[in-house]
Amino acid sequence: MEAADALASAPRRSAGRRLAGLFHGHGGLQAGALLSGPLAWLVILYLGSLAVMLVAAFWSVSPLSGELVKSLSLDNFKTLVDEPVYRTIAGRTIAIASLVTLTDAVLAFPIAFYMAKVASRRTTAVLVVAVLMPLWASYLVKVYAWRQMLSTDGVINWVLNPLGAHGPGYGNTAVWLVMSYLWLPYMVIPIFAGLERIPNSLLSASEDLGASPWTTFRRVILPLAFPAVVAGSIFTFSLTLGDYITPQLVSNNQFIGNVVYNNVTGGTNLPLGSAFAVVPIVVMILYLLVARRLGAFEHL
Repeated sequence: MEAADALASAPRRSAGRRLAGLFHGHGGLQAGALLSGPLAWLVILYLGSLAVMLVAAFWSVSPLSGELVKSLSLDNFKTLVDEPVYRTIAGRTIAIASLVTLTDAVLAFPIAFYMAKVASRRTTAVLVVAVLMPLWASYLVKVYAWRQMLSTDGVINWVLNPLGAHGPGYGNTAVWLVMSYLWLPYMVIPIFAGLERIPNSLLSASEDLGASPWTTFRRVILPLAFPAVVAGSIFTFSLTLGDYITPQLVSNNQFIGNVVYNNVTGGTNLPLGSAFAVVPIVVMILYLLVARRLGAFEHL
């Protein structure tokens, strides 16, 4: 019995050896085998669905029957360009995304600098956990918490009312505040990584040469850390550009994400929603090209 089992397992062992021999010494083949599954998922599911959406952007809806007309035309893109409401929504979304990115950069830089150049190792580890901890909480929980704080009887008005002031309420300012809070960790970590790469000897040399702290920051730290800032801005800008939940919960104004969501999932006008979804894609492609020239991908 044992001899029969040994004879049966011999072909399997030999096949395994032949397979191992095929991969031995071929690093590219090994990497291809390991990446085949994720790449198949990316190409089939992600890029495939993206391609379908891009094709749908050239379709139209019959005004009489409401049926999809799967003939290619540029009518949806002409509508986006000709209608002022869509230009306003696109401009509002890009402006808020830019403002959130700038705000997070200003807030994140001193935090990241303290973590990288001032704090001890133990304090740095604690601060890294503190920065990442908000990401462990549910996105919806955080947005609803801000919604409660921004409400008329929320904690912000409760604090400001004795001073004769009041909070921003719901609107564009609320979207800016909430998104700046949500995406701040995505700016802190890349800047922290970029600042850690700057040798302390450069800062000491600048100080020894008589440069003031502001001059050292402007002439040494900022130029070296700027690609890391751009790397963080990729996250904050793109996440703000495509978000639709936060604007829906803390604002009555429309953003690109809201229009796309309502038209695609609500079945209102799939082709128009698909065409509008092309706008942030084009904006991000241009943004990534600029970021690449600034060396931001080295800090991702």
